[in-house]
Amino acid sequence: MPPSSPSDVILFDGVCNLCNGFVQFVIRHDAAGRYRFAALQSDAGRALLAAHGVAPASLAAEPDSVVLLSGGRLYSHSGAVLRIAHGLGSLWRVAALAQVLPRAWRDAAYRFVARHRYRWFGREESCWLPTPELKARFL
Repeated sequence: MPPSSPSDVILFDGVCNLCNGFVQFVIRHDAAGRYRFAALQSDAGRALLAAHGVAPASLAAEPDSVVLLSGGRLYSHSGAVLRIAHGLGSLWRVAALAQVLPRAWRDAAYRFVARHRYRWFGREESCWLPTPELKARFL
């Protein structure tokens, strides 16, 4: 996997506690600041999806995946998470070794967690708002 570029954008479910925790994890471990973020429900998130030929309603109504925009391509489900882990560098690249598993298996596990994430981790009524220090990293 090639390293991430400074223009990589992570699109996430802005009301999902698991997804918000994942974004905060990435922020803590992304020392280079290469990732930017947008909630799938936001205007910026919907515009990015539309610009890449994805009907925003197909993901934004009740999104079931983190989406990574990298190098002009969209990655979703386990592929997005593994590319993000690889882009974090250091020991997180080890997680990207899961790429050797068949995509169908990885995505089935991903979808299982996604299907239960609100029940297991909860959800918010509105999207998480970044602190003033992090605001520049959000679209």
